[in-house]
Amino acid sequence: MSLTQAHTPSAPAMNAGKAGFDWWLAAVAVLLAGLGVIMVLSASGIMAERMVHDKYFFFKKQAMFFAAGVALMFVMAWMPRKILYGPVYLYLMLVIGLLVMTLIPPFSVKAGGARRWMHAGPMVLQPLELAKVVLVFYLAYFYSSKQALVKSFSVGFIPPVVVTGLLGMIMLIQPDFGGAVFMGMLFFLMSLVGGTRIIYLLVSGMFGAGAAALLVINSPYRFKRWFAFLDPFQDPQGTGYQLVQSFYAFGSGQITGVGFGSGKQKLFYLPEAHTDFIMAVTGEELGFIGVSLILALIGVLMWRSFRVALAQDDLRDRFTAYGMALVLGIGFLLNLAVVMGCVPPKGVAMPFLSYGGSNLISGFLCVGILLNLSRRKAA
Repeated sequence: MSLTQAHTPSAPAMNAGKAGFDWWLAAVAVLLAGLGVIMVLSASGIMAERMVHDKYFFFKKQAMFFAAGVALMFVMAWMPRKILYGPVYLYLMLVIGLLVMTLIPPFSVKAGGARRWMHAGPMVLQPLELAKVVLVFYLAYFYSSKQALVKSFSVGFIPPVVVTGLLGMIMLIQPDFGGAVFMGMLFFLMSLVGGTRIIYLLVSGMFGAGAAALLVINSPYRFKRWFAFLDPFQDPQGTGYQLVQSFYAFGSGQITGVGFGSGKQKLFYLPEAHTDFIMAVTGEELGFIGVSLILALIGVLMWRSFRVALAQDDLRDRFTAYGMALVLGIGFLLNLAVVMGCVPPKGVAMPFLSYGGSNLISGFLCVGILLNLSRRKAA
């Protein structure tokens, strides 16, 4: 059954909807995030000790993010549907404003040569994570309300391209090439099920690929990094360093791992050990068995997420659930592809596992919205 087809729910399905939200989905999300907090403790202790003389610094912050994320998940799960969807265009303007603020020095936080973060009181916020959710809300609203015109070029295709392109352009200015790619993938996959003509998507995909190629070719740093993943051992101390250290971590873990807390790659060999490359530390310390367990949990999470989408009768609900599942699924896919050398390195956090409040709370936000929709009855 496609996402645009309505269906009549069976008696068991209707009874399931009255029973409440999907507890399996909630439990798996909490379990994954709990494992993430534990792995952050192991992966960040040495760095935290050197930076702030407190080896539990990142662990304590991640634990607070975890508590806030779980609370937000349950708030979103029981929020009335009308409030949940709210004014979509206001959400868009808010997100665009936050992204622009990352470019303004007084508000922004610069790290690694990029301005992708901003001060939010005592915290540091990455607006990209919120932009993913808001883009889903917008595209779900657009494609559910424009089904009669979705095949047209001017009405059914141009508006979402302009909105997604604007978000992507701001990210490229930061610069955040990986974030722009993420938004492009989200747009393509939601447009595909939303009813957009395939020819429009193919042509726009070709233009996008061409623009990405020009950005890579005209940037020596991006060019080297883009091709480093093809043979990282050709320059193991330069552009291939991070990926080589990731391979060493996975290779050292073998079947059962070297033991929790006993990994060596986190000892300043592997950059970003507690953030983007936390799965490499997990592979080293918990081995094939530990990584397989996490992949199994991710599989259950995605199964329950898409199950919620297919169970919806209302088209907007169905597109929204599908989009939230995509935000999580694309994040899992891109992060695993990077740490295993299947795609060029880019800054994509592992949902629920990587250190970072914006990423963790965004993951719980997506799950909370899915739980709300799993209740089936609009409130």
